[in-house]
Amino acid sequence: MNESTISISPGSTGDGKAIPLSVRDLWVEYATRRGAVQAVRGVTFDLLSGESLSFIGESGSGKTTLGLALIRLLVSTASIKKGQVTYRRDGQVYDILSLSDAEMRQFRWRECAMVFQSALNAFNPVLRIWDQILDTAKAHGETNKKEIMRRALDLMRFVQLDPERVIMSYPHELSGGMRQRVLLALALLLNPQILILDEPTTALDILTQRSIIDLLRRLKDEFHFAMIFISHDLSLAAELADRVATMYAGTIVELGEVHDIFYRPRHPYTLGLIRAVPTVTGGFEELVSIPGSPPDLVDMPAGCKFHPRCPFATERCREEEPELVQVEENHYTACFHWEAVKEELERNPVRHTLETGARDA
Repeated sequence: MNESTISISPGSTGDGKAIPLSVRDLWVEYATRRGAVQAVRGVTFDLLSGESLSFIGESGSGKTTLGLALIRLLVSTASIKKGQVTYRRDGQVYDILSLSDAEMRQFRWRECAMVFQSALNAFNPVLRIWDQILDTAKAHGETNKKEIMRRALDLMRFVQLDPERVIMSYPHELSGGMRQRVLLALALLLNPQILILDEPTTALDILTQRSIIDLLRRLKDEFHFAMIFISHDLSLAAELADRVATMYAGTIVELGEVHDIFYRPRHPYTLGLIRAVPTVTGGFEELVSIPGSPPDLVDMPAGCKFHPRCPFATERCREEEPELVQVEENHYTACFHWEAVKEELERNPVRHTLETGARDA
């Protein structure tokens, strides 16, 4: 199949499915004494209505920065250098990067909510849960306290909490799993169209992780929001995602449907991530780690940023950075040698026990 540069319809897919969020050529930098940290470099993607899009990659690959940039909650040392973020709802089109501060405050939580990595740090420790829910609703023009309370209690009940007890508690009086559920309920208070989750199961025990994943599935089915799921845990991404984007050195290096990414990857970095994951049935001797370390985002190597760690690298890779191109149906990769990756997989197929395998079989 001939390679073609990624290009997605600005308003809907070929089958008419709406695209509430479009990101085009987004660049984000952090100012440091050493120079500019290029945290996000030329990221382009579309989020489809009702879908779950997962971003995977090592720590420092730009996943969280991308999520924060979408709702313009970057720290003061960070800046969006260029790009376009377009949001659509009910026939209206909004340029997120051009909204005023007041308009942006209304956009956050009402249109797009984010569940942050640390649930404890997301709450004000000296305010009860109810006070923080009420403040959020009032900030978006909601004034009917009885209706706000009713909605909050319903959501608490839906996320399997004791609403009357939890809503009058302080954050420190709740366990990590309970705080994560409260944050999910709060994120859905104003019925947003998009939910961004940044490592929502970090620091939780495995049983609580399982319950949070099941809860997210139920929430998505019930409220029909689109979800961006940020994680370095491939098994969680495989369970929750419809599509997966692999990030490396601030850019997307592979994008495709979940089954294709985990069983038929076309980028050597994605393949390396998958082969580094231990399985329940496999022995530790089968694990193969990716050699080397992620690049310095202040002083990155020329050409493909993965080439110093890549077993398929050639002289072209050292001199030229590949663009994200379509290599198969609904499957995009930024690699000159994706066919060599395909041949390697034919010789040595991926073997793992990710949930998606059972789900899609």
